[in-house]
Amino acid sequence: MKKTILTPQAPKPLGAYSQAVVHGGLAYLSGQIPLDPGSGNLIEGGVSQQTERVLENIKAVLGACGASLDSVLKTTVFLKDMGDFNAMNQVYQRYFATDPPARSTIQAAKLPRDVAVEIDVIAAVTSQPA
Repeated sequence: MKKTILTPQAPKPLGAYSQAVVHGGLAYLSGQIPLDPGSGNLIEGGVSQQTERVLENIKAVLGACGASLDSVLKTTVFLKDMGDFNAMNQVYQRYFATDPPARSTIQAAKLPRDVAVEIDVIAAVTSQPA
């Protein structure tokens, strides 16, 4: 049985999708973009600031799923410009300092709201979803 996740600690979905779905001991997170969860507005700054906001949003959704950054198995990073890889990666490494998950990084032609970065995640659920 699947459980859909919606937490006010992360931005509300912009369309017909859930922040995450938990099923079979795994949490499948929809892509997060750098929206402030309180205001719903895009945050100011470049790819470093945007990556940090995205990963904070992911942490919030993971927590609601009964998972954490430590239980992330796979991420997919979508960049507007692959030239931003090093700046994104410096922030990403702070969040996944030990035993990082598998990762794919893709340059996308256009991302929602023309952001610089979007990240989705698959994680193992380690406790009951909130």
